[in-house]
Amino acid sequence: MPPLIPFNEITHLFSEFKHTAFRLETRRGYASDRQGQRFQAFMRGVLPQPEPNHPWKVNVREQTARGARFSRVRIIDEPPTDGQRFLLAAANGNVAAGEDIRVLKRSEAKRLRLPEFDLWLFDSRILVRFHIDDTDTTLGVEVIEDPAQVLAACQARDAAWRCAIPTAEVWARVRSSV
Repeated sequence: MPPLIPFNEITHLFSEFKHTAFRLETRRGYASDRQGQRFQAFMRGVLPQPEPNHPWKVNVREQTARGARFSRVRIIDEPPTDGQRFLLAAANGNVAAGEDIRVLKRSEAKRLRLPEFDLWLFDSRILVRFHIDDTDTTLGVEVIEDPAQVLAACQARDAAWRCAIPTAEVWARVRSSV
């Protein structure tokens, strides 16, 4: 395994990128979500409330106000896991802040041969690859600027984006089925 760095060492990229920040989420859930109060409340039937003053949303608003773009594709199972349902329910706050979040079925992601790891792609030149263990805990990330790996991530982003559906449409279907 390549040397990993803690995620908090790359957070500057979220305010320093110039044009685009893209996330591909491939996991069925995240330990950090499951440990949070919002997830626990969601599991008791309480929908997550937007949190407009959360630092993430403040930064998204600032970056999109200057013309930058945040986008993400979440891969979900059929039926979605609890963790995926939580992310669908919570997405409205991120979308309201300016992030474009779309959803792709896992079967479609496999057909498209998308990566099976989470990533962030900044300005189509810096790839941040997550390393996550079997408990859904992030062990660290790799920062990759190798042109071939970055190009593969750009191609995956473009393929995923073409086939993904806006998160609000998917959440409306999922919510009505539970």
